[in-house]
Amino acid sequence: MKILIINTYDKGGAANACLRLHEGLLGENMDSKVLLKHKIKELPRTFEFKTRNQLIKKLKLIKKKSITFLRVLGVLKKATASSNAQFLNGRPSGLDKFSFPHSNFDITTSPLYHEADIINLHWVANFLDYESFFKKNTKPVVWTLHDMNPFTGGEHYLETHLGLDASGFPVIRELSEEEQIVSNRNLKLKQNAIGNVSNITVVSPSQWLCNAAIESVIFKTKNVHCIPYGVNSEIYKPRDKNYSRAVLSIPKDKTIVLFVADSINIHRKGYTYLKKAIGLLKRDDIFLCTIGKKSKDIETENRILELGTINDERLMSIAYSAADVFVIPSIMDNFPNTVVESLMCGTPVIGFPIGGIPDMIKHGFNGLLTKEVNSTSLAKSLELYLDTKNSFNREDIRIDALSKYDLAIQAKKYIDLYQSILNS
Repeated sequence: MKILIINTYDKGGAANACLRLHEGLLGENMDSKVLLKHKIKELPRTFEFKTRNQLIKKLKLIKKKSITFLRVLGVLKKATASSNAQFLNGRPSGLDKFSFPHSNFDITTSPLYHEADIINLHWVANFLDYESFFKKNTKPVVWTLHDMNPFTGGEHYLETHLGLDASGFPVIRELSEEEQIVSNRNLKLKQNAIGNVSNITVVSPSQWLCNAAIESVIFKTKNVHCIPYGVNSEIYKPRDKNYSRAVLSIPKDKTIVLFVADSINIHRKGYTYLKKAIGLLKRDDIFLCTIGKKSKDIETENRILELGTINDERLMSIAYSAADVFVIPSIMDNFPNTVVESLMCGTPVIGFPIGGIPDMIKHGFNGLLTKEVNSTSLAKSLELYLDTKNSFNREDIRIDALSKYDLAIQAKKYIDLYQSILNS
């Protein structure tokens, strides 16, 4: 069985989840390859999509029509200032990504596509062209969802809130007329491209996204399965706390709260909720450590340490081990890798009861779920954790995580799914 995993990038949260599945499949001696639009890392059996033949065709067409160099430049300038680009530039700040269902890439021309028995799409925004791919595709497709984009009109998350009021509560978002028109147009295109296609099976890591896919107009007639993410348990494992804090220059006499996000500027990631919650606590024993792109929005004060971006996974496991608790204040999320990573390291997690987070957190055992989605409720959960932190057994948290999120568990579930599809 030859498996081709397709993803736009090899960097980022969805890419990490995709590549971990690939690693797990290789560990089970499967013939797995990954096709990428953008390849940065040197990882086994991962390949960048080659467009040489497409470029040659375009050059021949240019020559045939005698298009001048200046005219080509003019076309490029017009493309840059396209209506799609203007729409994206006009979206309110703080929203997550928006992707159109068009692409200049034809994945079906890749030799890797032709040799595969089964295609596993992952995060394929700006890589997959919906109309052409599903017209030409002859292979069974498994589509692993990392967000909502495959079944929305372009938004990667259908964000219903944007911003925070003075009391720490989310502000309801109102869609503009233009946003509604563009989304409806894209959704119609996707529906036309996918609606009558019978060889698509959908996988979601969270029950929340699984249910959303089942209820969507795009995937309502498809088979939808729930398979949680897996991580390498030899990398993400408990490490000595004092050693871990020494490595990262973290105070040893404080309760360390860890926050991780690629960018704190994405509203749904919830950093503003955490920041306000910590401000509501009248305690001086808390020390907040943040991992991700540094921002001027984080005050440089004694209670906050910005560790910056950490790309090394072993160093990330040291950061989780250094922390007393990991807080994920997302107000909308699928099945965050960071929660799985933290639990694998034995570190309890506090989060809002949204998305796939309740799938992972057993309240009182491996973390706490807030009662409501606001800063006050998050502050109360932090206070409860501080008062009961000795009741959380890091070894038990690790054992429970191992039984659910080890790479081999995820890989075997996918192998069973692939095989059942090919057998049918």
